[in-house]
Order: sequence, then C-alpha cells, then structure tokens
Amino acid sequence: MVKILKNIRVVELGTYITGPAAAMHLGDLGADVIKVERPGAGDPFRAFKGGLYSPHYQTYNRNKRSIAIDTKEPDELAFLRDLVSTADVFIQNFRPGVAERLGVGEADLRKVKPDLIYCAISGFGQSGPARDRPAFDTVAQAASGFLRLVTPPTNPRVIGPAIADALTGQYAAMAILAALLERASTGKGRRIDISMLEAMTHFNLDSFTHYFAVDEIMGPLSRPTVSQSYTFECSDGKWVAIHMSSPAKFWEGLLKATGQEQLADDPRFAERLERIQHQDDLIEILTPVFKSMTRDAWCEKLLEEGVPHAPAYDSDEALDDPQAQHLKIAVEMDHPEKGKTKTVRPPYSFDEQVETDIVAPPLLDQHGAEIRAEIARRKAG
Repeated sequence: MVKILKNIRVVELGTYITGPAAAMHLGDLGADVIKVERPGAGDPFRAFKGGLYSPHYQTYNRNKRSIAIDTKEPDELAFLRDLVSTADVFIQNFRPGVAERLGVGEADLRKVKPDLIYCAISGFGQSGPARDRPAFDTVAQAASGFLRLVTPPTNPRVIGPAIADALTGQYAAMAILAALLERASTGKGRRIDISMLEAMTHFNLDSFTHYFAVDEIMGPLSRPTVSQSYTFECSDGKWVAIHMSSPAKFWEGLLKATGQEQLADDPRFAERLERIQHQDDLIEILTPVFKSMTRDAWCEKLLEEGVPHAPAYDSDEALDDPQAQHLKIAVEMDHPEKGKTKTVRPPYSFDEQVETDIVAPPLLDQHGAEIRAEIARRKAG
C-alpha cells in the first residue's frame, strides 16, 4: 500500500495519549516509528486494564516498533542518542524540564542530529504561570473553554472521549509534517512546542469567534439550536440523529416523514428562527412520535424525504453499517501473540488506495534486539 513517509524515522519517548497519538499518525502514513519505553513496565497506558497490552495502549500505538531503554543508565542513554542520530523526528510529552533532566532535551539531541525535528508536547506550555501544573484531558478541556460546551446543563459530569489528548496529537503531527516539508528544501530542523491548552483553544475556535464577534458566550445547547440538531429515541430503544441546518426543504421533509404537516402552520415553527426559539416545544411534540416506530423504520422514512439523518450507533453497530463496510473502515491486524485483531484504518486514501496494511501495537521491547542490531551495524560502518 501507499507509505508516504516510508523514508522518515520517528523516535517517540511518549506516554499515555498526546505523544503516542502524534507518532501513530506518522506511523499510519508509513514512517518508521520507534517507541522508546521503560524496561519492565513500558508506557503506563499499557497496564490500564491489567497486563501490558490494554485497549487504551492499543488505541494509540499501532504501526510502531517497541524498544525498552533505561535512560538512567549512561550506556543506555548513549544508545538512545545513537538511535536519535538516525531519526528525522523526536517526540516527547513530558512536563517542561523533564526531558532535559533525562538527557533528551533539544540541545542534547541536536548535538547528534543537527537537522532533527524536535517536538515537545506539554499541558500548559513551556513557560508561564501554569507551566508546571499537571494536565490531563479533562483539565485541558476545561481550561480551553470547551468542557462547558459538552457538559450536560443538569446533573453535570464529564462525558465523551479524551478529545483534548487525541486532538493535541493530531495538531502535533500536522506541525511535524509542515516541518518535514520545510526541511526538505532548507535542510533546517525545527523545534515544535505544542500544549494541550493551545490545541484545545484552537479546536474551540468557533466559540471564541462568536464571543469576539458578537459577545456571545456559547453553551452546551447553543449549537443544537442553531443547527436544528435533534436526537430521538425510537420504539426499539435505539436512537436516530437529525441535522436539518437552514434549508427549508429539510424541515418540510421532516414534517412529511413524521406526518406532522400541520406544524408548518404553527407560528412557533413557521420560520427557522422561531423553530430555534421553540426547540423544546418541538422536541416535546416529536418525542412520542419517534417512539411509535423502530429506528430502521424511521431511517427509511427520513431517507425517502431527504432529511439529513443517521442512526445514532453504538460502537458495536457503527462498523456494520453498509457504507462503513463499503469503505472498509474496519481492518484486521495480525499479532504474533494476540492473533487476529481489528482496528479502524486511517481515514484518507492516496490515488484511490486506502491503507489497510496496519501493524498491530507492539509488545514491550518486541523489537529491541532488531533495533539494537540496526544501530550496531550502522556504527560499524
């Protein structure tokens, strides 16, 4: 398959999500990603559900090779620097100052690889009053103003996936790709600093734009009303999601599909702005209507009328959808100890070729011997 970054080597000294996610995206594009881990325990994410191969670890560590290196030992630290001398990119997501104490700061590694692209991922940045504060996903979501947009107004609690962690990894990978492109023409390396706070603030751009432009502070119900988005439970306990946006034809199609054409003459719903203002009333009317038939039946009716919708799938259903199967989103991986497992392939294709050749996340130090042999051969000449 297409391996766009097949000539790029990445050394990742990362844990949990942000650093490993950035490296995984590069590995998905074909880079040779070498994950450096602590002997014995490895990335702490390995043991989140017992053993050293948790689902948490598997999510962000495919398409990599693993080597265990004890950086506290002088000989091992020297080996790590030898390894970095063969790399194009180095990624770490320690708190500010930790990499330097470990001997893998930018200055240390640039001595062995002057054109290295050095990516440092942090929670709150490399300087400033919050520099040393511990940061995890929820903290970054909250500090960026994003958490309030997805927290239920009543019975508030943190919900959803670790989006700040994952997005920071994506932004880091994007910056690394830009630096690689520049280096190809200039021969110059770069230091990339990215924090979870900065990444999530950028992701939250729409909210800040509304605030800057019209002094509007958005909340968890702001977007659903503007976009006319709804979710309804059906008779079989399954859910359907609807997003009508602004074209009148979608509203008219919804009324026809649900048999509620009389609402077109109701002054509460006659125009888009009125429908937004009276969204709660509309939900109250349509809730029992949608509970009258199964989800599949409603999807057929909505499709007939051209209403933008989708079944609100759980993860055990989504990849069985005919379109997901047509796109071959779920792919199998072979692992020497775990056998065949499944994952979700990268979302892009190159020249109409999708990437289905994915290497399973490695066992701890699975590739240690072969990587050490590679470096030894290189040093020997």
